[in-house]
Amino acid sequence: MSFFEMFMLICFGTAWPISIFKTIKSKSTKGKSLFFLVIVFLGYLSGIIHKILYNFDLVILFYILNAMMVLIDIILYIYTSKKYNHF
Repeated sequence: MSFFEMFMLICFGTAWPISIFKTIKSKSTKGKSLFFLVIVFLGYLSGIIHKILYNFDLVILFYILNAMMVLIDIILYIYTSKKYNHF
C-alpha cells in the first residue's frame, strides 16, 4: 500500500464535501463545470479498476469514497441546473 497515494486521495477528498455543501447552500452551479466533474469521476473509476485488476489494497476505499462524493456533486449539479437555472 502506498502511503503517498493514500495521502493524495485524502487531500483531494477533503475538497469534495466542501464543494457539495457549497452547491446545496447556494443552490447554484456557478463556478462549477460538469465536464470537469465527469473527467474527475472517470479518473477515480480508472483508479478503482487499476486497484481491482493490478494492485488491490485498502487504498481502493479512498478511490471509492472520492468517486462517490464526485458522483453526488454531479447529481447535485444536474439537479440544481435544472431546478434553479431553467435549462
